Order: sequence, then structure tokens, then C-alpha cells
Amino acid sequence: MEVIRSIAELRAWRRQAGKVAFVPTMGNLHEGHLALVQEARRRADKVVVSIFVNRLQFGQGEDFDAYPRTFDADCAKLRDAGVDVLFFPLEQELYPRIRQDFNVEPPHIQNELCGAFRPGHFRGVATVVTKLFNIVQPDLACFGKKDYQQLHVIKAMVDDLNQPIEIVPVDTGRAEDGLALSSRNGYLSADERAEAPRLYGHLAVISERLMAGEQDYASLEAAARQDLEAHGWRVDYVEVRQADTLEIAHAGEKRLVVLAAARLGKTRLIDNVEVLR
Repeated sequence: MEVIRSIAELRAWRRQAGKVAFVPTMGNLHEGHLALVQEARRRADKVVVSIFVNRLQFGQGEDFDAYPRTFDADCAKLRDAGVDVLFFPLEQELYPRIRQDFNVEPPHIQNELCGAFRPGHFRGVATVVTKLFNIVQPDLACFGKKDYQQLHVIKAMVDDLNQPIEIVPVDTGRAEDGLALSSRNGYLSADERAEAPRLYGHLAVISERLMAGEQDYASLEAAARQDLEAHGWRVDYVEVRQADTLEIAHAGEKRLVVLAAARLGKTRLIDNVEVLR
């Protein structure tokens, strides 16, 4: 595996490559990331993974400085996974003027769901992903469904801006007890880790009720919120939305997604389950 630090060097490599698949990450890699790499390898001649902790997508009081940097361990995992190139730029390589004057501004959905609790987050995501796409120039890019709103924003951005990139969604990786794999799971205490699967459990129950024909979405959402809060969670949202647009869902719609975000101790967990009837 080749480690490339500069944009110029990566562009020179890209000119010699064939079909390229790209997996952007912030490092601290786990099996969910490696599933993205596996899918990328299946679809392309070469695989590029980036590690870059993007300051723009962290809000005030969030964990930019504390975000785990595990470069050596990440490199070992990526080598074992057969990655061809790791793009690992310094911050000044991507943001040479420190300030980013031009940004990619997503539509109103950026201020809903997770965006309502993390102002500016999806602007930061859309901006850095656009920069990385411009640098790597991949034929396709793999993103996990766990970050469902992020996946929606990136797919819509690629479509609207006519970027010649296929966005490949990859199913959420889960532990045996159902907890969605996430770098932030490492922040959980032992007791919190034992409690954490409750979030997915509620999403699975709501999904089953929807598949059975339940149309009172508000009652399903309220019941999940109430139980989570009774067990010590601080709930940001539990919502049923349209799967394709993330707009508010209405009774009778066939393609739905149940999304949730909640804090357990100091750790904010997100998850979702698609309901495609």
C-alpha cells in the first residue's frame, strides 16, 4: 500500500490508474469501514482510502481535538484489506488558506434530523467530500448506510452537480447484539455498551410494526423515545421519514426509513433501518 500525502502526487498516481474506487474516512477504522473497502475492491481495479479528520464538520463543543487518531493501526488494517493507496493529507494541504471561503451548501435537509443538532455539519461534509472527489477523481465511491442522512446529501450533491461518480451504498455493519459499528462506540463504558443495543432494538420493532401495516408513526416514535429516556438516554430524535427524500413520511407510503439519534452518557449514537414495503 502506498501512502500519499500531497494532492500533486495523488493526481500523478491517478493518471496511471484504471477504474478507481474511493472510500473517504476520518480514520479510527473498524469492520464497518473495511466492509466499504471490500465492496470497493469488488467493483474497481484500484482502491483509494482517505484518512482526514475534517474540522469543518465538527460543531462548537464537539470532539474534533479528542477524535481518535490511530494511524498505525489503520494502516495495518488497510494493508491487510488490499488497499492500493492511502491518501493522508495534512490539514494545510486541503485547506491551504486555513479558512474555506467557498463551501458546498446542501438544501434544507441539512438543518433537519442530525442537522438540527449539529449546525453546519452537512455543509462541512459536502465541502470536504467535493474537495476529495476533485482530488481523487474516482469512478465510484462507497458510503455506509449507517450515516443515512450523509449518504442522502452526497447522492443528491453528485446528481445535482453532475459529478461523474457512482455512489455505492453499503449496508450498516453491526455487532452480534445489533449495535451499529461506529468509531464512537469506543467512548462507551462497559455498562453503556451493554445498554447501547436498545437503540437498534427500537428501530427494529418500529420496522416490524410498519411492515405489518401500522400507520400511526407519531405513536411509534413517541413510544421509542419514552422507553429510551426511561433507561437514561437523551434522545435527539426518533423519526419515520421517506427513504428516498428524507422528507416527512405520510401514511401509505411504501419506501420508509426509521432514523434515530440519542446520547448515552457522553456518546452520541445514530442508527436507522430501511422499511421498503
